[in-house]
Amino acid sequence: MAHPSDATPPRIDKNDSAQVARWTRELDVAHEQLAHAIAEVGDKAADVELYLKGSRSSTNADTADTAAKAI
Repeated sequence: MAHPSDATPPRIDKNDSAQVARWTRELDVAHEQLAHAIAEVGDKAADVELYLKGSRSSTNADTADTAAKAI
């Protein structure tokens, strides 16, 4: 029986079309966004997910600034 510490983190093989399809669907991103994220942070799925979430997140201050500019 394997220990959790023995498990290797999931990686995204950008050359495997089935994996690319799975991860673009799971992370709700376009193929190009996934490829860019892998190029930036490597192929560990957790790192890619964090990178993509960070690039799509906004703060309340960002939202307030955008709203103020619209007035």
